[in-house]
Parts: sequence; C-alpha cells; structure tokens
Amino acid sequence: MSTSSSNGLLLTSMSGRHDDMEAGSAKTGEHSDHEELQHDPNDPFDLDNTKNASVESLRRWRQAALVLNASRRFRYTLDLNKEEHYDNRRRMIRAHAQVIRAALLFKLAGEQQVAFGSSTPATSTGNFDIDLEKLVSMTRNQNMSTLQQYGGVKGVAEKLKSNMEQGIEEDEKEVIDRKNAFGSNTYPKKKGKSFYMFLWEAWQDLTLIILIIAAVTSLALGIKTEGLKEGWLDGGSIAFAVLLVIIVTAVSDYRQSLQFQNLNDEKRNIQLEVMRGGRTVKISIYDVVVGDVIPLRIGDQVPADGVLIGGHSLSIDESSMTGESKIVHKDQKSPFLMSGCKVADGVGSMLVTGVGINTEWGLLMASISEDTGEETPLQVRLNGLATFIGIVGLSVALVVLVALLVRYFTGTTQDADGKPQFIKGTTSISDIVDDCVKIFTIAVTIVVVAVPEGLPLAVTLTLAYSMRKMMADKALVRRLSACETMGSATTICSDKTGTLTLNQMTVVETYAGGSRMDVADNPSGLHPKLVALISEGVAQNTTGNIFHPKDGGEVEISGSPTEKAILSWAYKLGMKFETIRSESAIIHAFPFNSEKKRGGVAVLRGDSEVFIHWKGAAEIVLACCTQFMDSNGTLQPIDNQQEFFRLAIDSMAKNSLRCVAI
Repeated sequence: MSTSSSNGLLLTSMSGRHDDMEAGSAKTGEHSDHEELQHDPNDPFDLDNTKNASVESLRRWRQAALVLNASRRFRYTLDLNKEEHYDNRRRMIRAHAQVIRAALLFKLAGEQQVAFGSSTPATSTGNFDIDLEKLVSMTRNQNMSTLQQYGGVKGVAEKLKSNMEQGIEEDEKEVIDRKNAFGSNTYPKKKGKSFYMFLWEAWQDLTLIILIIAAVTSLALGIKTEGLKEGWLDGGSIAFAVLLVIIVTAVSDYRQSLQFQNLNDEKRNIQLEVMRGGRTVKISIYDVVVGDVIPLRIGDQVPADGVLIGGHSLSIDESSMTGESKIVHKDQKSPFLMSGCKVADGVGSMLVTGVGINTEWGLLMASISEDTGEETPLQVRLNGLATFIGIVGLSVALVVLVALLVRYFTGTTQDADGKPQFIKGTTSISDIVDDCVKIFTIAVTIVVVAVPEGLPLAVTLTLAYSMRKMMADKALVRRLSACETMGSATTICSDKTGTLTLNQMTVVETYAGGSRMDVADNPSGLHPKLVALISEGVAQNTTGNIFHPKDGGEVEISGSPTEKAILSWAYKLGMKFETIRSESAIIHAFPFNSEKKRGGVAVLRGDSEVFIHWKGAAEIVLACCTQFMDSNGTLQPIDNQQEFFRLAIDSMAKNSLRCVAI
C-alpha cells in the first residue's frame, strides 16, 4: 500500500511596502563621470579604489607604511602571503589536472576508445560550430573575452545547437552525437586493491606478528627438544590459527571492498533535473551532455562545467575546487561554473560546456581514489588491548627468562635428583644449550598464552556475521563500524517525508478568504480576484514547472515535492501557468533559504504595477502580514483574524502537515 505525505496550505494576502528591508532601497549609489576622471584605477595610492585593490597595490601600501605589531594590526585584512599560497596551490592543482588530462587523451587516442563511453579526439566536434579545446579552455580559464567573442552565453548556445529556455532535443541520437563530439560525463576510475593486497595487509596486524614470531620460535624449540614427530604440534597449531585468521580477514575485507565500490557508484549516480525539449526530465549525472540546460537550486551540486544563463542571488561554494571557504556570487560578470561545487544560495540555470575529463573535477576524481581501509572502533580498542597484553606478556616473559637464567647459572636450579643442573667447569656445553633452550621455551610459552590468538578471528567473524544479518534485512552496510553502532542503538529518529513515505505530497487542507475551504482544490467558494492573485503567486513564485505534452497527454508537473503539490493544487483551481508567466515578468527574486524561511518574487504586470509575492513557513509569513483578502475579494485588516489563523496553523502542525502560507 502506497503512502503519501500531506501538505497543508494557508493562504493570506500580504500588503506591499516600498521600504521592504529584503527588497532593498530604490536608491543606489552612483559615481559621476567627473569623479571617475579624477582618479586613476591603476594608481596604488588611489584611496577611492582600495575596496577592490589588487594584491600588488596592497603589498606596496604595506611596504610604504611602518606599522608596529603588524601581525596584530593586519589580522582582519587580507593576508597577502596566504593569498599567494592559495594562488600557487590553485595553479599547481590546475597544472596537475592538465597533465592527467593530456595523459588520458594520449592513451585514449591510442586505443581509439574511452572507458564508460566513446569519445573523439579533442579537435573533432562533430556537427557543431565550436572547437572542443577552445570551449574547455574558455571555461577552465574563465576567459570572459573568449565568451564575448562567441557572442556571450546566447552565442555559445547557438553554436552548441541548444536553446537556453528549452534545452536540447529529447532524442537519443542527439545525446549520442553530443557524447561522441564532447565526451561523456564520466571519468576513468582507479582499479581497486586485489585479493593478494588484502592478504598482505591482513598479516601485518601487531597481534598476528607476535603470534607468527611465537609460532616460529615454538616450532624450532619444539623440534629441537622433542623431535620432529611431536615437537611441531604447538608451533604448527599456532601457525594454523594465524593462517586461518589472515585468510578470513582478507576474504571479509575484500568482499567489503567490492560492496563499498558498488555503494560508492550508487552514491555518485546523482539524479538531477535538466531541460530537454521544453520539459523537465530527471536523468543520471552520467547522462549530462554538453549543451544541456540545468536548473540550479540551493543544495544542488554543479554536475558539469558551464556558464550561467540567468539567476537570482546565485552563490556558489567553490571550496571543493579552490580550497578557500569563500562563497562566490555568480552573475553575468562572473558566469563560469565549475563542476563539483555546491549551490550555497539562490536559484539559476546553466548551460553545460564541459563534461567528464574535460573538467577539473573529473580530472581530480580520476587521479585520486578513496581509502576504505579504516578500522572499526571495536577493532581499534581490541588492537589496543592486544598491544597491551603483548607488552605485558613480553615483559613477564623477559623477567622470567632472566630470573631462570640467573638461577640456572648460579647453581640454584636443581634436577629431579635434587642435584644442581649447572656446575661450573663440570656441565658440558651440550647440556647447557639444552637447558637454556628449555628455559627459553618457558618464556615463549608465556608469550603464546598471554596473546589470545583467537581474538582477531572472533572479531572478524562477528563483524562479518553482523554485516550479513543486516544485509538480509535490506540494510546496506557501507562500513563495518555501522554494525557496532547499530548494535548499540535503542531509538532511531527519522524524518518522515521521503524516508518513511513516498515523498509525494498533496494539498489536503486550505484556508483562503478568511475561512476554511470545504474542498481543498474547489475554487467555487472563492472570489475570481482572489483566485487570480493566488494563481499569479503560485505560477511566478516557484522553481517548478508545468509541461503540456503536444500530443495532449497528461500534464507533467516538476519541482520539489512541496512545489509539485502547490502547483498541482493551483492547476486544479484553474491556474493558466504559461499564460500568467507570459503576461507578467519577474524583475527580482528573493530565493528561499532555511534562515529566512520564506522566498519571494517582485513581478511587473502589464499595467506597470509591481506585486511582491511571498511564500514560506506559515508563522513567518503571517507575522509580516497586515491585511488579508476575504471571500468577496476585498482587503480586510488582519488584526481581528490573527488568532484564527494561528489556531489554523497549530491545527495543521498537530496533524503532521507541512504548513505553507502565501
């Protein structure tokens, strides 16, 4: 039986204010032409240009000024040495990436094939009017002049035979042609460790090394003292136990490694939305091709290199590529986007210009591999215990060895007849060697008894058994430490949406016109003016989309689960999505984020009126409202109804509904 999450919706009208703090003031500072003529931007001592001063200018300022305790005085300003270090590191990473790329291209050219998809040499671009190397170089070097030569983003899109609004054609042959011309969004992976490498690593455990030494010593002494027939038993049994532990550990680690590789491939196979043929479709990140138009939202990973088509307050976290924890604002002056980076804030759309090994992220991923050889917390503690036991055992064995040797050579040790075993000048060399070997055997026995040879095997078998039991319950185990952690868990806290449910939402309860609607999506009880206002707010203030198939099939609604639920609800109310978007234009957007808990758009209507539509957490939006629109389409003060709306929000929250206000 399928289960779907529900979505509560509270609708109120918010009065527009021209001095909205988030919208910003209408006045902006401007420099007159006269002021610009007075200053030379290249002058390092030009005070009016210090905000965006070059590193060289700042360095000359530091050299020109004598400052006491400079490290303290300049602690809140740009660290020139650190900036130079970051710059050198970026250059080194890029140089390293280019060397790897050149080697890969050389290898692929010789083999006439590319792993994970075919590719042509760099100079071949199929039926497209742009050279691959120049396209990759433009994005990699973030060269604005080259972009302008191509005619900006629009010119690049035309050369790539892509539409900035509708994307490429939704055709399999089109996708294959682009992969052949520009490569696929994959990169060669390093081979995992072989089974023999796991065998090599397994025997290097400290406990096993002590046991191996003890086994060899016990075997040699046993054969020396008791002969080959019975003397090999003790040493051989220890050696067999050690060999069994090594084999079981290696097999378990090797199977875990294979499982981890499969899980890692699944983790990297991100599903994302792209525009193809005017509709939003979900594809694998590996299927992204050059020319694709990809919408970007907060939290998304940039799937490939590209240029920004348009956006609102788009900020990118490029720390994964540059090493600097700076959030970079992207606009038409800085439109280049690097794959592997995260969208920190805002919304936008990008045109893909580079994929796979033609991106720095792909080259870096091809040059590194993830180390999965970590020990579990239990293994770490047991290794510590085994080391402690080994040290204590060796210490006791050494003390016993010294004590027995002192007693022997001082004549204190006696044989079965009560006579001293060692008499100076009388006892033969052969008897002395035999007696010393027996004493040494006692010391080795102490070490063997002290170090538990079954401990590593017991730990390995227990963890492997736990992993198999969890997998039988359809719980994929990525790390063995998860078995220990889950074994100690008494309560599991989980979010509901998308984890315990199908992550499919619908609007089930609505308050509009100052009262609760009997049927959530029935517009009969609402004034046409209110329905029109709701429709405009939903159609413009959304990152989702509604697609009407040309063959007249079922309408396709895309976006986040919440967006899809609201769009579907408004569509049933009679919202004409494309018509509303064509009749009004968004002049500014305030993207939703978890801090503000609301997002909005400023919409310019055909009659030159500007409306600001907000959408977000019900209690946040309600606190900003001064009026609401009643069922007659007239604005009423919200003071008298404030408590009514608060009770409605509490009621929805108690029913585990996600409450949204417009």
